[in-house]
Amino acid sequence: MAVKEILLLGNPILRKKSINVVDFNKDLDELISNLHDTLIDFQKRKQTGRGIAAPQIGALKNVIYIHLPNRSFALINPEIIEKSSEILEVWDSCFSFDVAFYILTKRFKSIRVRYQTNEGKLVDEKFSGELSELLQHEIDHLSGILATDYLVEKSQIIMRKEYEKIVKKQN
Repeated sequence: MAVKEILLLGNPILRKKSINVVDFNKDLDELISNLHDTLIDFQKRKQTGRGIAAPQIGALKNVIYIHLPNRSFALINPEIIEKSSEILEVWDSCFSFDVAFYILTKRFKSIRVRYQTNEGKLVDEKFSGELSELLQHEIDHLSGILATDYLVEKSQIIMRKEYEKIVKKQN
C-alpha cells in the first residue's frame, strides 16, 4: 500500500503500549501491507532488517511483520508464553535507530509465541536463535520497550561500522 515514515528514537509514540487487534478487516490488511512495504523499502535502502512493529510507523496496534528470505508473515497480538533458560548475547539494532548503532543485549535462546494470523487464526509456535531474538525485539516494541533499555554498560554500544568489523572477523 504505502511506505511509511519510521519513527526514530526520541519519538514519544515509541514508548507507548499498543492495543490488541479485535477487528480482522480491511484496516488490518492495510496496516500489514504498510508494514510490508516499509520493511522492504528499508531493506533495500539499508541492506539490513528482518522485522518491523506497528508502533514504528505510528500505529499503536499489536502487529508485527517479519520478512525473511524463506518466510514472510504477520503476527497479530503476539504473546511470549514460554522462554528457555538458555540466554544468547546478541548485537541488536533497530530501524528506529536508523541502524546507526548496535547494543549488546541478552535474549532468550528460544521462545514460544502465541499469536493470530491476519485472518484471526490462533497459532502457537516455537522460535529459536536469531528468529527468537528478533521476535523478542519486535514484541518489546509493542510494550514501548526499546533495545536501549537493555544497555547496562557504555561499552555495550557501538556504531554500525564497528559492528560490521566484528561480523567480518567472525566469518
